Amino acid sequence: MTEPNWLVWARDIQAIAQTGLTYAQDPFDRERYETLRTLAARMMAAGSGELEERIEDLFSQQKGYATPKLEVRVGVFNAQGQILMVREVLDKNRWTVPGGWADTNYTPSQNATKEVQEETGYTVRITKLAMALDRSTQNHQPPEPFSITKLFFIGEITGGHPTTSIETSAVQFFAQNALPPDLSLGRILPSQLAKLFAHHANPTLPTEFD
Repeated sequence: MTEPNWLVWARDIQAIAQTGLTYAQDPFDRERYETLRTLAARMMAAGSGELEERIEDLFSQQKGYATPKLEVRVGVFNAQGQILMVREVLDKNRWTVPGGWADTNYTPSQNATKEVQEETGYTVRITKLAMALDRSTQNHQPPEPFSITKLFFIGEITGGHPTTSIETSAVQFFAQNALPPDLSLGRILPSQLAKLFAHHANPTLPTEFD
């Protein structure tokens, strides 16, 4: 399953418009790029059912050269080989591994450890980058308006205790044969969970990327 053409085209047009508005000096060029941005919003609204004004407002907030956004996710395992998962408040309390958008002034691994501690109460040490994947190639649902690179790390617990946050309503370990069925599919997929278990079981596996 691939993303619909309207989403790919709208995303491309938005990126061209955003980058063009960053560097354009001529007022007529700026007007053309603003028109392209409106066209991208119109296409995405028609395909997704969202309000065109909402999407155009989202696009207008994007500044600078258009690049993929960065998301980090962490497979944290206990001594029994179970994976740490959280219920995501913003996605109807569905389950995922801890993670989120990368913040500025943090390295990727620092972002990963920060997300785990904030969402679960555990401190961890990152031991491996397991996967670096483009979200659009993974069949996540629902689709996103922007290009996103997802980094999946493996981590081991160094301290702390299970604690929920404003983002999470539950913190729990799961065995591979007893994973929760209600996954937050915009954040984690069954296939990605299987790969996290595989990388934990065999740390010599090479990092996977697309």
